[in-house]
Amino acid sequence: MHSRHREPQLLGNEATLERMARILAARNIDPAAAPIPDAPEPFSPLDALPAGMPPRYRSAVADQPTVLDWVRQVSEAAVAPSRGARRQVATGPSLLMAGVVGAGKTYQAYGAVRALVQSGVGVRWRATTAADLYADLRPRPGVDSERELAAVSRCPLLILDDLGAAKASEWVEEVTYRLINRRYNYELPTLITTNLAIRDLRSYLGDRVASRLAQMTTRVEFEPVDLRRHSAAA
Repeated sequence: MHSRHREPQLLGNEATLERMARILAARNIDPAAAPIPDAPEPFSPLDALPAGMPPRYRSAVADQPTVLDWVRQVSEAAVAPSRGARRQVATGPSLLMAGVVGAGKTYQAYGAVRALVQSGVGVRWRATTAADLYADLRPRPGVDSERELAAVSRCPLLILDDLGAAKASEWVEEVTYRLINRRYNYELPTLITTNLAIRDLRSYLGDRVASRLAQMTTRVEFEPVDLRRHSAAA
C-alpha cells in the first residue's frame, strides 16, 4: 500500500498568515509593504465604566450589607444571550434605599454598579435623578417624551436617584407610576434612593406606585447621619 504524502497542516496564526500571503500574491501586493494591523489592546468593561459615571462617584465602593446582597442576587440572575457569550443583567430584584440627605445612598448605588461589572457580568445601565427625569419628559415641541420614557423604562438596570425630591403633582405621580409599573412587570432591577422615610412614600407617590415598590424592592433605611457634613467637619 502506498502511503500518501501530506503537507503539514498550518494551525492558528500560521494558517491565517498563509491565507493572507496567498491573497496578497493574487493581487500583486508585496507582503513586505502591506501594513500589519496592531493587535487590539486588552479591554476591560471596568475601564469603560467611569465614562458613564459622575466624577464624584467613579471610585464608589458598595459596602452596605443589603446592597452587597442585591449585587449578588442580580449577578446570579444574569444570563448569557447565546452559548459562550458573556452573561448579561436581564432581570432581577430591585432595591430601595431611604435616608437623610448625605447618608451615602447615591454613593452605594454607583458602587453597586461597579461591583456588578467587577463580578464579571455585562450590564447596560443608566442613572438619573427623579427631578431630571421629569424635566426631560415634560411635553414640549421637538421632544418625543413617550420614546424617552420607554427607553428609561426598558433599560436593564436603572438608578433612580432622589425619588420624592420633586414637587408632587398628578402628572409626576402618573409618570412615576408608568415607569415603576413597567419595571415591576418585566422584573427589571432598579436602584432607587429617596430622602423620604419609607412610611411617607405612599402619601407622596400614591397607592399604585407605593404598592408596586413594596412588592418589587428590598428596603434599607440608612442611619440618620449626613456624611457630607461629617466629612466637612473632619
